[in-house]
Amino acid sequence: MELIRENAKKFEGIPLSVLDLVQVREEDTPADAIQNSAKLIRRADELGYNRYWLAEHHNFEGIASSATAVLIGRLASESKEIRVGSGGVMLPNHAPLIIAEQFGTLDAMYPGRIDLGLGRAPGTDQQTMWALRRNLKGGPDEFPRDVQELETYFEGGEDMPVRAFPGDGQDVPIWLLGSSGFSAQLAARKGLPFSFASHFAPGYMDAALELYRNGFEPSGKMAKPHAMPGVNVLIADTQQEAEYLITTHMQQFLSIIRNSRGKMQPPVEDIEALWTPYERQYVMQTLDPRTTLFGTKEKVREGLLRLIDETQADELIVNTVAYDTDKRIHSYELLAEMMD
Repeated sequence: MELIRENAKKFEGIPLSVLDLVQVREEDTPADAIQNSAKLIRRADELGYNRYWLAEHHNFEGIASSATAVLIGRLASESKEIRVGSGGVMLPNHAPLIIAEQFGTLDAMYPGRIDLGLGRAPGTDQQTMWALRRNLKGGPDEFPRDVQELETYFEGGEDMPVRAFPGDGQDVPIWLLGSSGFSAQLAARKGLPFSFASHFAPGYMDAALELYRNGFEPSGKMAKPHAMPGVNVLIADTQQEAEYLITTHMQQFLSIIRNSRGKMQPPVEDIEALWTPYERQYVMQTLDPRTTLFGTKEKVREGLLRLIDETQADELIVNTVAYDTDKRIHSYELLAEMMD
């Protein structure tokens, strides 16, 4: 049974993972969204997905994952084997000691199942950055220094004047996340795994992955690079249904252009009636067909194989946006059938 499960975790030899923003639907509350995520992680665990990551965002009415570490603990309790982590924690919003303590605690509760993915963006707008007490004057060296400080807390030792309890001496895997070349180069220099946000920044994917692989220096944690691009996937029983369901995701990017940031909207029959030609161009450029795949299993399988071949990805993390939670889970089920 365990061998079958291990085989099911991979699509053409590539592990597949889940990215979740804990999105709040138009008629729902954050409590409802968390319950929907609990339902999803239970099924993802049964289906053999490798990781389940939660993304930190702030001041978004439609996203309930701002307290990322708290949610990781909640969702890890709903699962048995799948790794649960952050994709990511926006490190400049937090003191490294606090993150070491939080994830040290999570690792103590769920040993061997916690990932710590780190980003350097604020995950919000400028006003909210100030509300977070974010240090805006640290300069480009601030993030590498914070990562180093965080690593030091996990390494631990009695000679340190400040230690993280829990966290000291615990093996919590650190990933760097990014949507540009900065984190790719830092991950390469530090010998850490790297996840690129190609699900919303596809234009920089190839260059960032090349920078990461070409500059990778083996470390005590990793002997070779491990790259995990993000990909939007929505699979339905028919192409027509998938094209209808994907309009929810399109409306999300449309709301970003309009700076509305409301709750998740239901799909619409005629998306063309909602946007201007400029808005359509922006949304479709962001939802690039290389990294946004929707349709039947056969169509999505073809796109995933092409993406794996072009990027030489070591793993893929899948973001599925669907208004109906059961439809979203069904998409991951159909993807798991391809993994088998």
